[in-house]
Amino acid sequence: MSVMTEVPPAAVEALQAGFRGKVLRPEDSGYETARRVHNGMIDRRPAAIACCVDVADVMAAVRTAREHGLIAAVRGGGHNGAGFGVVDDGLVIDLGGMRGVRVAPERSLVTVEGGATWGDVDHATHPFGLAVPSGVVSTTGVGGLTLGGGIGHLARHYGLSIDNLRSADVVLADGSFVTASQDEHPELFWALRGGGGNFGVVTSFTFQARPVRNVIAGPVFHDVSDTGDVLRWYRDFLPSAPRELNGFFLVGTVPPAPPFPEELHGRNVCGGVWVYTGDHDRADEVLEPVRTAGEPLLDGLHEVPFPALQSVFDPLYPSGLQTYWRGDFVATISDEAIEVHERFAEVPTPLSTMHLYPIDGAVHDVGANETAFRHRDATWSAVFLGADPDPSNADRVRDWAVRYWEQMHPTTAGGSYVNFMMEEGHDRVRATYGENYDRLTRIKATYDPENRFRVNQNIPPAT
Repeated sequence: MSVMTEVPPAAVEALQAGFRGKVLRPEDSGYETARRVHNGMIDRRPAAIACCVDVADVMAAVRTAREHGLIAAVRGGGHNGAGFGVVDDGLVIDLGGMRGVRVAPERSLVTVEGGATWGDVDHATHPFGLAVPSGVVSTTGVGGLTLGGGIGHLARHYGLSIDNLRSADVVLADGSFVTASQDEHPELFWALRGGGGNFGVVTSFTFQARPVRNVIAGPVFHDVSDTGDVLRWYRDFLPSAPRELNGFFLVGTVPPAPPFPEELHGRNVCGGVWVYTGDHDRADEVLEPVRTAGEPLLDGLHEVPFPALQSVFDPLYPSGLQTYWRGDFVATISDEAIEVHERFAEVPTPLSTMHLYPIDGAVHDVGANETAFRHRDATWSAVFLGADPDPSNADRVRDWAVRYWEQMHPTTAGGSYVNFMMEEGHDRVRATYGENYDRLTRIKATYDPENRFRVNQNIPPAT
């Protein structure tokens, strides 16, 4: 298969002829904004950006890429750390103009277009007392997060995003359109649930929404010097806690802004961000161990609407930060791992952090081979995130994240959540999918035999 490294004018003209959205080239107004993704470390210049507004636009863009041998990247929310939503010299298929959300409250179903963010979903579902399990930042795109699995605040109670996916509309590599579900294209549906963007452009997702309205949530922070003691308590407590309680462990810095007390601003801390989605009459009983473990500096637990919780990190991590992360699945938090966490707990910049996201509870109700997401036996998904607004600190935050990961990796389960990976090589991708990998390559060969969709954590087609 030959691949061109730039978009010929004839291809752009052909695409524009039947396109409802805009096709942006480097000389066009809006191009500089449209080519940017969330990670400020990524600086790529596509030859053209197809700003799609409907499924027909997506089909036209995919066909143009195929007919002209173009390398194409698919962009939903643009949050991918490795910057897979943009590609040098090729064609970006941008779904940002497709953000519709339709709720069917009588069936608790939510249909979401491929360019929507989780903030769009929360806005539409909350008035009905519903939510879809998602991530922890509302500006994240629905598409990328879901196709990688979808780990967030509701995982222990209701599972991953993919565990609540009921169907997906997909534009395939030949430009055709299908709906994938348990009954239609079931192998494709299996692969979409964790296999990333390897199999097509998902133009809409239909989810089973869950009853969530207001939650008891917030941080409980301890001094960073207590990292070892708090983490030992956390590893024992969390797996035995009710599923309605979710809490991710972190090391980081208290933001210098409300609602945090001024005397804690800029202080290095460890602790958890907790979310209780159960009966509020039981909240005090369930949260009592969280509030009384050790000597907390801050107990920020209070009742909040779920969308408010989902958006609390948005202003801390705006688009354009210099960002680098590594991740790994964690089965158990060993004493050796705790020693590593203690060594790296002093973060290099105020926005750098380490999180341990729980993936037990409802996530374990699904078998390792029931979806492409393989690591159902893990208990946490770790991410080591270096971040700072200053480009001069890019190497500093990258080095910290890599060294932290290198020290932790021998104590982990080996593979990584694909949404927490940079471009780390094929061996890391294979380790992430384990025994599901070969099945994924066969499905890839069926739906994308020429590997057109390869600007991702790529799974080549079986030969």
